[in-house]
Amino acid sequence: MDVHPGPTIDEFGRLLRRGETTTEAATTTCLERIEALNARLRALILVLGDEALEQARQADRDLAAGLDRGPLHGVPLTIKDLIDVRGTPTTAASRVREHHLARQDAPVVTRLREAGAILVGKANLHEFAFGTTNEDSAFGAARNPIDPSRSPGGSSGGSAASIVSGMALASVGTDTGGSIRIPSAACGIVGLKPTHGELPLEGVVPLSPTLDHLGPITQTVTDAWLLYHALAGRPAASSLRPAPVRGLRLAIPRRYFCDTLDDEVRERFEAAITAMRAAGATVTDTDIPVAEDGAAIYLHIVLSEAAAYHAATLDALPHRYSPAVRQRLEMGRYVLAEDYLRALAGRDVLRSQVDAAVSAVDALVLPTLPIVAPPIGAATVRIGASEQPVRNLMLRLTQTFNLSGHPALSLPCGHTPAGLPCGLQIVGARSQTERLLAVAAGIEGLLA
Repeated sequence: MDVHPGPTIDEFGRLLRRGETTTEAATTTCLERIEALNARLRALILVLGDEALEQARQADRDLAAGLDRGPLHGVPLTIKDLIDVRGTPTTAASRVREHHLARQDAPVVTRLREAGAILVGKANLHEFAFGTTNEDSAFGAARNPIDPSRSPGGSSGGSAASIVSGMALASVGTDTGGSIRIPSAACGIVGLKPTHGELPLEGVVPLSPTLDHLGPITQTVTDAWLLYHALAGRPAASSLRPAPVRGLRLAIPRRYFCDTLDDEVRERFEAAITAMRAAGATVTDTDIPVAEDGAAIYLHIVLSEAAAYHAATLDALPHRYSPAVRQRLEMGRYVLAEDYLRALAGRDVLRSQVDAAVSAVDALVLPTLPIVAPPIGAATVRIGASEQPVRNLMLRLTQTFNLSGHPALSLPCGHTPAGLPCGLQIVGARSQTERLLAVAAGIEGLLA
């Protein structure tokens, strides 16, 4: 077990402003964790050690001179290596982009710098974000710090692993079918996918523009709120106020979303629901009628759009892709235009149904993953009497909300007897990410 998390963003900020630590000290600790653990966990593709230390020293000088850039001032972060950081390669964990060099920062990186964050490294991922386990990477599979024989989830697996192992206090990931929430659940931390279109994706290698999201991966909901604000370019001026659990109206979309769950995951989920009811929340059942069509809708959109983006390099450099990712991209070339347009229409129907399901409640609640973090290399896992494909299972409960564009957050909700974390997914109304965070913070306080 390589679990060594540092302080939360919120805790670090209080220590820093009381003079009990420095940015340089915190950054040095993260770099020491990287030196000790990264060869084993492969959480990071690129370490920005010298640059990070210089940024940290400048942050300390600024604070001593009275320049406080806000809650992220001096906070060591990692960033998924799908996002441009000027002067560094954006590899997307692929040999296809081994000669790439970013000429400028992505807008979200510019905002992080303005907020005073320190970038210590670029995080490993499933190649081109086209997978759920982080296994297909030109830099080797990232490993789960809780159990290095298991996946940290994907595609933002390196981001989650970097936090749990203490290489950074938080990270920035992307989410096309669950790639922020999946690794957050697998590693026992918090991951937020905001409303679609809320955060800019310029300077981010796309997978499927119709479904791509960007967001924070953190240790707590408060930290997710702080990092979300910085990424949005409006640093938080006050504190997050958790919504009281008493009086919350919550709904579980049980059909489809709770049909196929590992017994231990189901037990943790039902225990969380029982705790919320005991604390005064009203929890009812709801339905998303076309939920079972979501996988087919998702597949036709993501395959088509990914194949279109990769068309030139698929022709010129097919041997540089990992076999599994190349196969998925090649499949996208066989999706008919009428099937793609039909999928877009299906997405609109699904979005309206999620709108309806969440309209009368404060949030939907459901598991994030139907299984715990799978063993690295496992193609299938057993649920009940059947063997199920790992990729399908890991996308099963998250991809709906990429299609619908609703904000969704994964929150830890206990561990199995073997010590593996389970995730609770909370889904809010579109364009109500702030309210979702408040609801999640209230539930987090109860479950903690």
